[in-house]
Amino acid sequence: MIAPLAMKLREQGVPVKILYLGHRDGSTVMVRKDLPARNLRDLRGKVFALPSKYSNQNLVIHKLMEDQGVKPDEIRFVEMPPPDMPGALAAKAIDAYFVGEPHAAKAELDGSGRVLYHAKDIWPRFISCVLVATEKLINERPEIVRDLVRGIAESGEWAENHRIEAAKVASPYFRQDEKVVRFVLTQPPDRVSYRMLTPTDEDFKKILEMALKAGILEKPIDMKDLIDRRFIPADIRPANINLN
Repeated sequence: MIAPLAMKLREQGVPVKILYLGHRDGSTVMVRKDLPARNLRDLRGKVFALPSKYSNQNLVIHKLMEDQGVKPDEIRFVEMPPPDMPGALAAKAIDAYFVGEPHAAKAELDGSGRVLYHAKDIWPRFISCVLVATEKLINERPEIVRDLVRGIAESGEWAENHRIEAAKVASPYFRQDEKVVRFVLTQPPDRVSYRMLTPTDEDFKKILEMALKAGILEKPIDMKDLIDRRFIPADIRPANINLN
């Protein structure tokens, strides 16, 4: 699930923990191709779609607005399911959106949108989705959790080294044309990364700070209560990561 939502659940007392990341980067700000916008300042008065107020896309875009001197009420934000965004852009129901792939690449390929920012250019090593498990599953079936984390880690490493083949495998799951998924994985090659997926305290303290400022979270969360790194394979986990 999206990272700030997992943090919100923990804040509310739901016994879940973040075990691993789904990927790094892999989100894109798209604008209508006929708009001359070159930055967020040029989107004043426009309609901008986000997947959820609990998404990192929401937090990052508001941080970028602050950096560029755009006031919160100068862009009209709407929440929209990611699969609906390319069609809404093509129909000119919205002017821009920020979403995880492949829903950005689809608009780029059909000619209705163009890239304003890649997430990696706004926030290097951007985090969108995280693997979350209940403490009940962790405590009662640790072997299942360990296999799940290793499976994600190994499949991510395979995808990094076999991007064309990965597009063939992944396209049925995304219910997207293989051409779209291949474009996501290769144009550019660092558009999305499946390495460095160990969740760090530094990453989530940054998200926590932004979420508190945005009013999405109401109180700090102890990283020990939020993250459990015990199930990450030692041959994949960075050597300097503290498991406590």
